[in-house]
Amino acid sequence: MANKIGIKLGTIIDNFHLNVLYGPEGYREKLITIDDVNRPGLQLTGFFDYFDRERMQLLGLVEISYLEGISAEKRAAVFDTLFSYHTPAVIFARGLKPYPECMEMAKRHDQAILSTQENTSSIMSTMIAYLRTALSPTITRHGVLVEVYGEGVMLAGESGIGKSETAIELVKRGHRLIADDAIEIRRNPSGGLIGTAPELIRHYIELRGIGVVDVRRLFGMSAVKFDSAIDMVIELETWQDGKLYDRLGADEHFTTLLDVRVPTLMIPVRPGRNLAVVIEVAAMNNRNKKMGCNDALELAMQVDSHIDQQYLELNPQ
Repeated sequence: MANKIGIKLGTIIDNFHLNVLYGPEGYREKLITIDDVNRPGLQLTGFFDYFDRERMQLLGLVEISYLEGISAEKRAAVFDTLFSYHTPAVIFARGLKPYPECMEMAKRHDQAILSTQENTSSIMSTMIAYLRTALSPTITRHGVLVEVYGEGVMLAGESGIGKSETAIELVKRGHRLIADDAIEIRRNPSGGLIGTAPELIRHYIELRGIGVVDVRRLFGMSAVKFDSAIDMVIELETWQDGKLYDRLGADEHFTTLLDVRVPTLMIPVRPGRNLAVVIEVAAMNNRNKKMGCNDALELAMQVDSHIDQQYLELNPQ
């Protein structure tokens, strides 16, 4: 089940370089759980039906122009009502200065007041995009995530099957590690999946017999990446004699994560198989399929065409 998450107001302030005009005690720890921002134009006129107090409020030139046209007493009443809903923060765009009545009511209601030099539409669209990514549904799965030829490949399978060892071999061959052991997966607004490592174990990898190593320190910054799209899942399993494995690749299999179907391959593991090379070919083939080329289907069509031709030659009409 996806975890309900939030992002601290302090993180948003730091990421967007917002100026703090007034910050009550504990304001940086306030959690934002709504991936939207509201411009309170109607609320400034007194209309609060369907008002979502969990959203941050953004005031721009339109709102300030309206407030300029009313008296100081009415402005105080407007801010007194708006701030009584205790929204996470009120942001003034374009470097606009809040009215004295605004700051007075903010202190009365412990309302955080922030400002930015960005224009209103720009900061609003950027912040909504950021929130939708940061607050998207998230799950954690056991496995290894590597980027191979630009394809995000999630290696899954039971413990000890060789996921980490294969990842190290891929890193030595010039590919990049994103996560080992635990992968935090979130669904982005476009419908794809993004994987990253928990901050505590980021860039570390465990190799049985050696222990934990820092991949970034051993192989350099080019060997690691903060996050990656998950383009395919490769399930590693111990080779079982007598089991029929797919030798053509015409049939497609998928793994569903956060309601997103991800192409999946089952690769058997046994001594002597160079898994790194196999995974490189799998990544290139997956990219090939996304570009509309399916070698297995093309081969099957050629075989069918050849059989039909042979049949017609043996059975002329």
